[in-house]
Amino acid sequence: MAVQEARQGPETGTHEGGCACGDCPHGAREGHRRAVAAFLLKRDEFAAGHGLPAAVAHSVSASRQWVSEELTQSAEAVAERGRAEGEAWLARLWVRTAGTVWALVVLLLLVQSLTAIGAGWSTARTAGLLAALVAAGALTTASWFHRSRGGVLAPVIGEDNRLSTSRAVAAAWVLFVAYAVLVLVGRLAAASGPAERDALISGLDLARGAGAVTVLAVVCAIAVLVRRVVGLRVLAQRLQKVRAHRPRAADLLTDDAGRGTFADIQYVVISAVALAFAAVRLARRPDQLPDLPWGLAVVVLVSSATYLAGKYAEGGRPVILSVVRSREAGDLDAPIRTGDDIEIRGAGFVPPGAQAADRLSRMVVRIGTVHVHVPLVPVTGGFSNPTDAVLTVPVPAEVEPGRVEVQVVTAAGVETNRYAIDVTE
Repeated sequence: MAVQEARQGPETGTHEGGCACGDCPHGAREGHRRAVAAFLLKRDEFAAGHGLPAAVAHSVSASRQWVSEELTQSAEAVAERGRAEGEAWLARLWVRTAGTVWALVVLLLLVQSLTAIGAGWSTARTAGLLAALVAAGALTTASWFHRSRGGVLAPVIGEDNRLSTSRAVAAAWVLFVAYAVLVLVGRLAAASGPAERDALISGLDLARGAGAVTVLAVVCAIAVLVRRVVGLRVLAQRLQKVRAHRPRAADLLTDDAGRGTFADIQYVVISAVALAFAAVRLARRPDQLPDLPWGLAVVVLVSSATYLAGKYAEGGRPVILSVVRSREAGDLDAPIRTGDDIEIRGAGFVPPGAQAADRLSRMVVRIGTVHVHVPLVPVTGGFSNPTDAVLTVPVPAEVEPGRVEVQVVTAAGVETNRYAIDVTE
């Protein structure tokens, strides 16, 4: 479908979801979609051997370089459209998040109305509804001031423009505890006698809410510590990070490459289960902080420790293991000479989330003092070069014969170790 749309060409004279100018949300989204379609069409045509000019078709190296440059320019256009689409998406998101918050308030009202049948309306239900209104109003106001950064979701969006699992879990617990305290405040304001007021105040005793308070402290500490750990590992070049075009809900359960990770999934699932239990306890005992059992609290703490250990274990610096002369079928064995292709074998050359062509085109191999951009070699559905474990680049004529060092610079700006090779004349 994308290839067919690219063949048909852009439509003109419309701003009703079909424009590609980028000055409105519909245009940014449509422009990005069409840029992706045009890029996929061009990549597949080059992979099939079509579209090469006659001036470069006779030379394998020249045609490869020409194709790589064409794909790089097209990929940069896709990336520019993607960034515009991401900004427009974030600008629209605050309205959706505010609407979701008020929809939850309406849902709470419906649940309270249904459960009040037979039992009657109580002061606790009124306090819970008023607490929800106060919280929703505060969140809506905050989302207005952060409307260009995703509204309510702005605090849980990380520096890499992805949703942060640790911040999302901590924010959920902070909101829940704040709501529980607001419920107690509402009940305290409506209390008529001193005995009832003393009972509500005693509901805030640490002995009753120690489990919930401990979990809140730990998840907030985890959110701060994970940010520090990730920042230090990035600066030390032990973790590769590339910026996403926009946050996605799947970021809470996946790594930067979009693959599900056990540490994140178990942290979100266990935290959600504990929050659900605490919400039920609050509904049953609205006169005190939810008394989260220590057994469940310890489960959440173990889950938090597992998540933190996963953050320490992920990533790693890219490494060159070997460099050999690339040999075509029928070639004679020979040393590496200028003009030859070399195959660099290792690990971690493509950072997670950098599989797009615009990120792959930023990879550079330093051969001595010469910087060689890694050519993009298209195949149907992707690229055969570069890959996470193997890179193929030519040795330019500017490289002086003798012993030189090879080093790869990834799209995240991380440098590999230096590997010495001998280049002959």
